[in-house]
Amino acid sequence: ERKRPLDDIVDVYGFRIIVNDVNTCYRLLGVVHGLFKPMPARFKDYIAIPRINGYQSLHTTLFGPKGLPLEVQIRTAEMNRVAESGVAAHWQYKAIDKTSATPQVRAREWLSNLAEIQQSGSSEEFLESVKVDLFPDRIYVFTPKGDILPLPKGATTVDFAYAVHTDIGNRCVAAKIDRNLVPLRTTLENSQTVEIITARGAKPNPNWVTFVTTAKARSAIRQRMKNMRSSESTDLGKRLLDRSLKDLGSSLRKVGKLRMREALDELGLTDTNELFGQLGLGERLAPLTARFLAGMTDPDDKSDQASLVIAGTEGMVVSYAKCCYPLPGDDVMGYLSSGRGVVIHRTSCGNLANFRKQPEKWLAVAWEQDIDKEFSSQIQVDTANKTGVLAEVAAMIADSHSNIEQVSVLDRHEDCTVLTFLIQVKDRIHLAQIMRNVRKMPNVIRITRDSA
Repeated sequence: ERKRPLDDIVDVYGFRIIVNDVNTCYRLLGVVHGLFKPMPARFKDYIAIPRINGYQSLHTTLFGPKGLPLEVQIRTAEMNRVAESGVAAHWQYKAIDKTSATPQVRAREWLSNLAEIQQSGSSEEFLESVKVDLFPDRIYVFTPKGDILPLPKGATTVDFAYAVHTDIGNRCVAAKIDRNLVPLRTTLENSQTVEIITARGAKPNPNWVTFVTTAKARSAIRQRMKNMRSSESTDLGKRLLDRSLKDLGSSLRKVGKLRMREALDELGLTDTNELFGQLGLGERLAPLTARFLAGMTDPDDKSDQASLVIAGTEGMVVSYAKCCYPLPGDDVMGYLSSGRGVVIHRTSCGNLANFRKQPEKWLAVAWEQDIDKEFSSQIQVDTANKTGVLAEVAAMIADSHSNIEQVSVLDRHEDCTVLTFLIQVKDRIHLAQIMRNVRKMPNVIRITRDSA
């Protein structure tokens, strides 16, 4: 429900007029505007500038008898067939008038674009493209040659480049709007003339994905980055691993083919290119892999990592940060700390701002499905300042099958007391159950999960 006022609804009464040809559409529009005064800013010419899905019609809103608003749509019989039956109607009807090929070609191009996106992108990207094209909120811009190009509202110059051609988008380095240089993230507006400047050897910037709006641009950028990664990530991973081995007094040459083959078998990899690719993409950490190849870790030792699946941390000590107390179910990341192995943090941890200065020490981690272990978590409870409240809350936590490691009183006011509990829980679900039980207590004002 949009809950719009009645005065804003101008299509309570509507008329659709079907004529024989396009020329009659415009002549009839003049007749209609002669009978009733048109409403300002309510005329749309979808014949001259069709929608991307092939829809064509003239739309106008008039001040009818006694000021009553009337909406009038004027179109040809074939245009009405497209509007009623969709783009598939082009193949069910053979147009007699050869000038009607324009919407047919446009509809075929639209379906061709959908097929391209479906092959190169995900199902989410495909659905997004269909929604954007079938329910458009569009602008119309011009190429330097004067051709009209429809784009979704909010589209940028990069979206325009990929709309012209995928190769133009992949090689674009700058853009001009009305002959003035602008940043590539500039949002386009109606009636602007856009020119794309390309360079041989230029490549898409991964950051473009953060501001493009069309599915075609997003899909093309991601596909191009995947192709680049397959070759560049292998070279990058090889350099990273060799550098890490040299820090340990070794090198890829000193490791030798025999040790490398043994390591690949233990890691479940087929060849060195697969290992180098994972290192280049950040799926494995080069310092840890170097330690493993140098024989400083034992891949069969799972005692320290039974509760985590961490790519590339074979034999490393895994600990859990006390600044954020991560639990199974939290989004987490690993940080390679000297002397402490891999330290697991929640992605919302405030200390990650400091770690971002050393991205080479980050590590992607994931929880196992079934973890038979308890983890520490800290909660803060605001209670009424009454006798026995601490004992009541502690008893409720114990009744929720949790052990209390530590209790402290942070602050005490005349009416309120702030308590913190360090408790043992199995996962986020267990913690949520404890917090729900405590929150229902009559003397509890508020309860939150504390990060520090």
